[in-house]
Amino acid sequence: MTTEKSNGTQNNIASPFAQTYFHGTKADLKIGDFIRVGFNTNYEENRKLKHVYVSATLNTAILGAELASGNGRERIYLVEATGDIEDDPNVTDKKFPGNPTMSYRSEHPFKVVGEVTIWQGRTTEQIQAIKDGLKKLTEQGVNVILD
Repeated sequence: MTTEKSNGTQNNIASPFAQTYFHGTKADLKIGDFIRVGFNTNYEENRKLKHVYVSATLNTAILGAELASGNGRERIYLVEATGDIEDDPNVTDKKFPGNPTMSYRSEHPFKVVGEVTIWQGRTTEQIQAIKDGLKKLTEQGVNVILD
């Protein structure tokens, strides 16, 4: 069960019906593994993030997997929070009113509870256009991750 606090964070209370989220990556993980903070971000070289980022929508996780650095296979994991989560400030209200991407983050690990093995991604051309747009924003100094 997830309950909302007045400051926008959520408490995850143990329940047989725990909220699951999606996490897109190229990391090869197993059920029972934990996704933790302290690893390099997929979007900036040599930057370790203080949060783990997840989404309640498959489409957002797919984009995360498609943009992830590395040579591994794109993967979408089903994960459960082990502590408080909050709206991702990189997309919430800053770029989009509310939280339409249903993106969240936490300083606490997320436990891998499953993997989505069949999903439809974007074309190579679409991914390249997104990467080109992100590169342009980085060159302009406006592609900043609020961590």
